[in-house]
Amino acid sequence: MDVNFEYYKAFYYVAKYRNITKAAAALGSSQPNVTRMMKLLETQLNCRLFIREARGVSLTNEGEQLYSHVEIAYRHLLNAQEELCRQDSLKCGTVEIGATETAIHLFLLKFLGDFKTEYPAVKIKIHNHCTPETVKYLIEGRLDFAVITAPYDMPKTVSCVKVLDYEDILVGGVQYRHLCREPLELRDLARYSWIGLGRGSATYELYKHFLIEHKIDKDPDMEVATSSLLLPLIEHNLGIGFVPERMAWSSLEEGKLVQIPVGCRIPKRSIQMISDEGRGRGIAAEMFYKYLKRSRVVLEREMQGTQGV
Repeated sequence: MDVNFEYYKAFYYVAKYRNITKAAAALGSSQPNVTRMMKLLETQLNCRLFIREARGVSLTNEGEQLYSHVEIAYRHLLNAQEELCRQDSLKCGTVEIGATETAIHLFLLKFLGDFKTEYPAVKIKIHNHCTPETVKYLIEGRLDFAVITAPYDMPKTVSCVKVLDYEDILVGGVQYRHLCREPLELRDLARYSWIGLGRGSATYELYKHFLIEHKIDKDPDMEVATSSLLLPLIEHNLGIGFVPERMAWSSLEEGKLVQIPVGCRIPKRSIQMISDEGRGRGIAAEMFYKYLKRSRVVLEREMQGTQGV
């Protein structure tokens, strides 16, 4: 089947705006011409892509499926064009990365500023999702690479580079200060309200399996979407929860939180950079990836210095 890229370009704008008139304006074309191209594309694909409505159009199931692929391809083409059209392509371009909330706070924020200072023309788009969703979007080609929270079972096509080890601790608000006297046994966790990340996150699965291994069947009493929401809820004495130690430092120092000792070893965790081995990266994305990869050395030195104090 011959591919007419003009049809797919027109389809992209019609699907994006859900309106043929707006799509024609964006394309610098006419409404009849765009309508004609959509009919020809539907004939070529032997399926219906749009349903006409009072204020525009909506996508059929086949249209949604096609748009999920065309939107990715079109964005990649725009990013490539942006890089190639500038003379100094090493210092410009767009990078699309995925990152979990924990990875952003413990790793990315530390190095984004210096990178943007050195390469101010590079655009960075951060897509914030949990680890499973981020891996999914990486495999679908929506991301150049990602920084995620591990452990997590990765597909064989995904390459992983560990950039940071970290530990979770159990914390509570000041009303839970009485739990600091002696280590809390996991079986006693059921006696208290537990706040944790929700289903579908790698953290939820980690602690679900961790508790099952200790013959405890318990789900969080309060589930949140992002790790940044954990601390405020715990600080307001709504429950106790496992949080990255580094994210809790300032709240512990300010007396907003107390650390609750646990009578067993909490699973080790890490931040990892992941990429799809079967897909290349643009110049800007490759540059940012290598920059973050080198940053591991800085973190290792800081950790050694902290341990020596």
